[in-house]
Amino acid sequence: MTPIALPIPDLSRLEAELGHRFARPELLVVALTHRSQAYELAIETTGNPEDASHLDNERLEFLGDAVLGMVVAEGLFESLPDWQEGELTRLRAELVSRRNMAEVAQAIGLGAHLLLGKGEERSGGRRKAALLANAMEAVLAALFLDGGLDAVRRFLSERVLGEAADALARELRSGAALGDHKSALQKHLQAAHTATAVYTISDESGPDHRKRFQVELRLRQADGDLGPALATGVGGTRKKAEQEAARIALESLIRPAAEEAKR
Repeated sequence: MTPIALPIPDLSRLEAELGHRFARPELLVVALTHRSQAYELAIETTGNPEDASHLDNERLEFLGDAVLGMVVAEGLFESLPDWQEGELTRLRAELVSRRNMAEVAQAIGLGAHLLLGKGEERSGGRRKAALLANAMEAVLAALFLDGGLDAVRRFLSERVLGEAADALARELRSGAALGDHKSALQKHLQAAHTATAVYTISDESGPDHRKRFQVELRLRQADGDLGPALATGVGGTRKKAEQEAARIALESLIRPAAEEAKR
């Protein structure tokens, strides 16, 4: 029996985002193939779903998770020589988290390239955070197998390490909740006011794979009144925009109090 093979689509746009042209593009195709698509392909061609078990991205996901952890650990070890194990571990956990990997996947438009079965397509699989995170790890494995660690290092240096890691490192050292400005703001409001933060999307632009969200933050007082916009945040996802608005609002509330205390 002839083995089932996946067709190889044009992935030049994704290769540009990854910064690597694949010598073995079939690796990238497998990394993008969800098990729902492999299952449907096997049913259509041989009638036996086990015939396509080697075509989905789950094995690559396993390898990619290990490669991701190692390269990020290496990068943090070299860039933060004065940090201790506990601090490095906490920062690495945030950078390699499923949430962060899903956001990286969204940033490079990975969802548009996924190969999904019809049911997964109808259920919005291209936008599911867990599915995107898993596929991102599988793509990292494909990068490693085709281009070695240097290809993975180049991509992660741009998309995961660098400025993003530096910002999180500053937060961790300052004692702030790692990347969670919304929680920090709400704690501040509960301690200093009887208000809650309300986030509203005020603008949304861009194609599906490169959305830009603008969020306004207002404070709702105990009597139910909603105040004017306190801060506006912009980000590639609604969550990022809300976090940015919370960061700006928190800074605007804390800075005057700190300056007053100095007088």
